[in-house]
Amino acid sequence: MATIEAPVRPAIRLHEGRFENEWLVDFTKEDNARKMRAAIDKVRGQLGREYDLIIGGKRIKTQEKIQSLNPAKPSQVVGIHQKAGREHAEPALQAALRAFESWSRTSVEERASLVFRVGDMLRERKFEFMAWLVFEVSKNWAEADGDIAETIDFCEYYSREALRLSKVTADAQLHGERDSLFYIPLGVGAVIPPWNFPCAIMAGLTLASIVSGNTVVLKPSSDSPTIAAKFVELLEEAGVPEGVVNFCPGSGSTFGNALVGHPKTRYIAFTGSREVGLDINKRAAEVPQNQIWIKRTILEMGGKDAIIVDADADLDAAVEGVALSAFGFQGQKCSACSRAIVDERIYDKFLDRLKARVEKITVGDPADNPNMGAVINEGS
Repeated sequence: MATIEAPVRPAIRLHEGRFENEWLVDFTKEDNARKMRAAIDKVRGQLGREYDLIIGGKRIKTQEKIQSLNPAKPSQVVGIHQKAGREHAEPALQAALRAFESWSRTSVEERASLVFRVGDMLRERKFEFMAWLVFEVSKNWAEADGDIAETIDFCEYYSREALRLSKVTADAQLHGERDSLFYIPLGVGAVIPPWNFPCAIMAGLTLASIVSGNTVVLKPSSDSPTIAAKFVELLEEAGVPEGVVNFCPGSGSTFGNALVGHPKTRYIAFTGSREVGLDINKRAAEVPQNQIWIKRTILEMGGKDAIIVDADADLDAAVEGVALSAFGFQGQKCSACSRAIVDERIYDKFLDRLKARVEKITVGDPADNPNMGAVINEGS
């Protein structure tokens, strides 16, 4: 009788020392600029490929497709994706539930080791992933670098935090009791990230979930599904078991709502608009038949950020900071400076310098690394 060998689990390797942020790339160094140009050329040759849904490790094709387009060249197709519909919510949730049975019982050391490995692999391929951001969401090189560096940071930080939080504590002991405090995985999370940090936020919400022992149905933004597909490929290569992350691009109003309302969804992790976030909060508060818990929501719905400039501020530094914050990535960030509050004693001088600085901003194809690329879509 033939025997079926279990898949070999990668060796557990944990990173030592304190968390440190990933270093950003200095593109004034020609060697780094050359690596970035080479990565852009490599990714350009991979544009237009088709990507499947991934549910329980199985590749699934659909009749309807999502086309991801280069915002700077809308006729250029970055990726073609299967479009998950309402009918895919049930199999995706069931696949995640099946995986949860074993993944939630996997040691935190093994889960953290795996996420550390993802960060190591991403660090080796950071220029390639940066190039995908250049094409799919029109980030210039520095903005793409920041996105990928933050993704690596999440791999490092969340793994360390999972290990720290895994320790059982017993701070209070009452007579006649055995008291202990420990954290447990919740279940299946619906991860719904935005397009403006399509790697960092998408990966952050996903990695925090899985390193904690949860499983995920990932519905990336329809404007940026390709970078998510490449990241899921990286997770598979790193050894994430089938069903732990299920990749399902789809419409928010159909597939997304089906996920949010499903009785087996334990929590929803969302970043996006206030309108959609409040709708998710409302739907998640409803308790359908056969749901045995109250869903949890993690909702980040943007910001309205200001920079305050006092009379004794370094004006040149203040002008540079406001210009970069307000116009970096075309201002498409919840953290962008949308208003400057300036001391009236220096207001006119500040405004003149800011105007002169903004007039120097270059706009173009982010593959050529201007200050600004294109906004994400025609609606923007």
